[in-house]
Amino acid sequence: MLTANDPSRKTWVEVPKGSDFPIQNIPFGVFMANDDHISIGTRIGDTAIDLAALHQLGYFKDISLPEDVFLQDTLNDFITLGKPTCRQVRNRIAEIFDANNSELKDREDHKEIILFPVSELQMLMPVFIQDYTDFYSSREHAENVGIMFRGKENALMPNWLHLPVGYHGRSSSIIVSGEDVYRPMGQSLPAGSETPVYGPSKLMDFELEMAFITTDGKHLGERISTEEAEDYMFGMVVFNDWSARDLQKWEYVPLGPFLGKNFGSSISPWVVTFDALEPFRTERPAQNPEPLPYLQCASNTAYDINLEVYIQPEGGEENLVSESNHKYLYWTMVQQLAHHTVNGCNINAGDMMASGTISGPEPNNYGSMLELSWRGEKPLKLKDGSERKFLLDGDTVIMRAYCEKGGLRMGFGEVRSKVLPAKE
Repeated sequence: MLTANDPSRKTWVEVPKGSDFPIQNIPFGVFMANDDHISIGTRIGDTAIDLAALHQLGYFKDISLPEDVFLQDTLNDFITLGKPTCRQVRNRIAEIFDANNSELKDREDHKEIILFPVSELQMLMPVFIQDYTDFYSSREHAENVGIMFRGKENALMPNWLHLPVGYHGRSSSIIVSGEDVYRPMGQSLPAGSETPVYGPSKLMDFELEMAFITTDGKHLGERISTEEAEDYMFGMVVFNDWSARDLQKWEYVPLGPFLGKNFGSSISPWVVTFDALEPFRTERPAQNPEPLPYLQCASNTAYDINLEVYIQPEGGEENLVSESNHKYLYWTMVQQLAHHTVNGCNINAGDMMASGTISGPEPNNYGSMLELSWRGEKPLKLKDGSERKFLLDGDTVIMRAYCEKGGLRMGFGEVRSKVLPAKE
């Protein structure tokens, strides 16, 4: 039972108004305190909770947990325990921090080693990502890009409405929010030229995405069906898949993205579980033609998650440039995972599956500079009077995601990274 989701539950921990992290959230992450102590934890409001200390002090004594499960430097071992155990832990955390529970509230000696201000912590990568797959699941995004480069009549490739298109990405260059990214070097083909040139990318872009993290899957050669896919999905993060459009355009035929993508992707540090997202399910978009049987799934396998992108010039203000929603995705996460494994591909705890750019039906819903400036033809004007066709060195890109329903707000925090000049 998801007792942690009780919308009426209050907590004795202070939660600022509008916080992404009410007691109904209870995300999981990894942080380092001032004493260089690395711990797995959660947060309520602006207070981080050391789960290793909670465990060592006996607060999880009724749950079967390995003694060192929260002493690791990633969530992988915890995720491997499976969703039922993770659900027990989350329910127990909600119970401990309930306003009517005084077992920890009245123990100042325990609170001193369990609770920390989030502002005093360094957030680390939450999972060790063995494998990362990037999908291309937003119809609006796929059509926009197709119209730009192939015309309206050929916007979607013939396979797009029949399967979730994806490619295998580079997991080693995924970084956590707060780490900056260097403008990549590489080859591009100038307009009107037949000979490529080498240099820093001139068309640096973001891609507004979200990613889900898997549990351990089945053995190699076995499939995960749409009916059981949610049993293998742990939680979600906000995902900025940086892109160098000029490098990508020159290299992608015939095998797809390579250097234009693998130089960096940024994620938010707190993993929000699918249990926490349960109240925010919504209907997925209609799919026509009807998918093949192995891709058919329930209608309520989408999530109503508001998405925002801001650009902050160096020394300047944040500028809201995009507002989208996760529910716009044509192909759902359940379908993505079912398709990923239909050939017998195995997955591991901590694998990351990104959505692809999430664009919506209106221009302010577009999830990349490529679309927002329409390939540079319609520059965005910022508050300081400057314009952007693509990202400049010194620009910080901030992405935020949150759900709202019945007076309850619950979110993911943010992913924030600055574009640094290329290392030539």
